[in-house]
Amino acid sequence: MSDLSNEKIVYNTAGADQSLGSDDELEWTQEEELKARRKVDASVLPLLFLGLLVFQLDRMNLASALTAGFATNIHINQSTINLGNQLMFMGIVVLEIPFNLILQRLGPRKWISAQVCVFGFIAIMQVFVKSRSGFLASRLFLGFSEAGYIPGASYTLSCWYTKHELAKRIAILFFGMFGGNALSPILATGILKLAGRGGLNGWQWLFLTEGLFTIFVSSMLVLFLPGSPETPRPLLSPGLVHFSNTDRYILKKRLELDGPERNGADGARIPLRTVWKTIMHYKRWPHYVSTFCVFSTWSPLTTYTPSIILALGFNRTAANALSAVGASLALLVVFCIAYISDKTNKRGLAVILGQTLYLIALIVAYSVQPHVGKWSRWGLWTLVNAFAVGYHPSHNSWVQLNCKDSGERSIAVAMWVMSAISGLMVGTQYFQGRDAPRYQAGLRTMIIMVSVGIAAALVQEVIYITHNRRVKKSASTDNSEAYVYAL
Repeated sequence: MSDLSNEKIVYNTAGADQSLGSDDELEWTQEEELKARRKVDASVLPLLFLGLLVFQLDRMNLASALTAGFATNIHINQSTINLGNQLMFMGIVVLEIPFNLILQRLGPRKWISAQVCVFGFIAIMQVFVKSRSGFLASRLFLGFSEAGYIPGASYTLSCWYTKHELAKRIAILFFGMFGGNALSPILATGILKLAGRGGLNGWQWLFLTEGLFTIFVSSMLVLFLPGSPETPRPLLSPGLVHFSNTDRYILKKRLELDGPERNGADGARIPLRTVWKTIMHYKRWPHYVSTFCVFSTWSPLTTYTPSIILALGFNRTAANALSAVGASLALLVVFCIAYISDKTNKRGLAVILGQTLYLIALIVAYSVQPHVGKWSRWGLWTLVNAFAVGYHPSHNSWVQLNCKDSGERSIAVAMWVMSAISGLMVGTQYFQGRDAPRYQAGLRTMIIMVSVGIAAALVQEVIYITHNRRVKKSASTDNSEAYVYAL
């Protein structure tokens, strides 16, 4: 290697670079490491992004289907729609940890590819829904099939990236979810125009085409998704990106240097005692309370924003297109909060900032909406949607950075996702038919929940600060007590 390889780059949890002496076991240049990491950025990350995007498309398209007479055609009301979404989120929560444990055993190449295919198949089956019972069953099975994807994808990324690289990649992963939220109504404006062709309603074409696209994405995953630095070859092809032996060694070794225990993504087994220990780690519980409360408010927005805009007097096409504006702006907010989190290395404060901006948007919408016209009301709902999820990926990174090893991280993220999905399940009831179309009572509930969530995040920050000060004061050599949390 060149002379530059006389120093080895090692990253700590704070993101600062440290150099080890040249007599260490492995030496590589920073240029070689960047080259290996770019291969991960060009393969693993975009494929997991696509998987999350199609999940959100197949969940979110119900909102656009409602503008095309879906509820009327199958004879259901708003209460049934809320119940169906509750069942979907319940299905995710019930199987979140079990499916994540299965992923640990099978590896992402097998499990994630199969999971996306199953989800796409169930999404297509919604074409044949004709009754209340069929609708409720389809939503429940959608939830079952989606369980474990977000924590599994997050865990998979953590098996490729160092801790200080992870926040940006998690934010990009969540762009798939929030991008799907923005893309869904835009796609719907065109797909719903197929109504009547082939004897199908517009909403049937919507479920069919987006479900088929999901299955296409699953085929891309099985063909091109690398497994881990130890086994980077995809299941059924050489892959689009080739990892040399040097790439594999650098990617694996730098993870070992990054933390005390960094296991690969394939064939790992998490002992039940680790699962129980992670669940009972009470110092992390405020994360889950905050996520439950704040993220619960996103649920009614994803379901009813197009219908709210339709009720303002816009036609169906305009309502779907205009509802995409707030969701698109949310991507910018997510990026800004993630940038602040990485730049300042103040994870908790970045999360609290994002939640506080959202609270302000809700208060403004609640106070101003009854007194303005339709374009101003659209602007208020756009503002609310824009700030609804900006904190979320950074909160995921905050949780991951405060886990000691890969097993704990996998379960902790699964619990965090379970708290988020449980919040979405509760949030399906925030907007009631009798409160339409302004949903003032729903907005008031959302303000309360976000306020409680911010308080929980502040408590979490205080817990970490107090722990770190105690560790610094005692200068303990015991690993369990000397662990310093990322603030």
